[in-house]
Amino acid sequence: MALRLCRNTPLCATFTSACTRGTLFSSLKPVLFYSTSVISAKKEVNGVSLHYQQTGRGNHGVLLLPGALGSGQTDFGPQLKSLNKDHFTIVAWDPRGYGRSIPPNRNFPLEFFHRDAKDAVDLMQASSNIGKALNFSRFSMLGWSDGGITALIAAAQYTFLINKLVVWGSNAYVTEDDIKLYNAVRDVSKWSERMRKPMEEMYGSEYFAKTWAAWVDGICQFAKRPDGNICREVLPQIHCPTLIVQGLKDPMVPNFHAEFLHKHIKGSRLHLMPEGKHNLHLRFSEEFNQIVEEFLLQ
Repeated sequence: MALRLCRNTPLCATFTSACTRGTLFSSLKPVLFYSTSVISAKKEVNGVSLHYQQTGRGNHGVLLLPGALGSGQTDFGPQLKSLNKDHFTIVAWDPRGYGRSIPPNRNFPLEFFHRDAKDAVDLMQASSNIGKALNFSRFSMLGWSDGGITALIAAAQYTFLINKLVVWGSNAYVTEDDIKLYNAVRDVSKWSERMRKPMEEMYGSEYFAKTWAAWVDGICQFAKRPDGNICREVLPQIHCPTLIVQGLKDPMVPNFHAEFLHKHIKGSRLHLMPEGKHNLHLRFSEEFNQIVEEFLLQ
């Protein structure tokens, strides 16, 4: 699949049917794609027991941030398996209320992305009793969808801690058209069984349906803010090297959002994946991992 590096190149926004944001198209079933060298643990951070998975022995710490209702297990199997474990120590976390970081139940106050950003950074700086201590003085972040928004905020607020940043399927604001996409997938009973069942297996049908609807309300609330702002104002404060990856067939996050991030994050790079959809890091994991590794090792 061809890849292009763009610098301030206009993007056309063409979309197909709506899909769930930050979830898998093919399967959400928490299959372990990776080897037994992945360690699973919990750490008390900001009053919450946060679950994370850790693998690799490299000096370069990398945090993987999942999408809405996502977890390291469901969202990053190919990355936990195949990113270079000699160069990187890879940590995939479950944000509070997601995956195995329950309790607490998930909620979506207006500042939930900022709350996740603080949790994520504090987790990476916490001491650990397993394998190599977390306690990273600096680390890079790979954020998908909602996880990308969290990573953008963290990179702006904790500039002295963040080495490099990669985001995909993410946006700094919402539009009325975005709201229509979110509401189109609000009712999980209308999802196909293939998409719904794995999430119900992880969360239970009641928690999943309730939390997904709450997420839709949570993301839609930003439309009431000026310019639909989520984190537009922090983008100029991001100074670390930043790579934005965009699937040109992403039906959930239109291409103009990637262009906006590219324009407002100084020195950022934009890679376009012509056949990529919202889950491009899973569908095209080998190519995605290669792009990411080359960027992080530069």
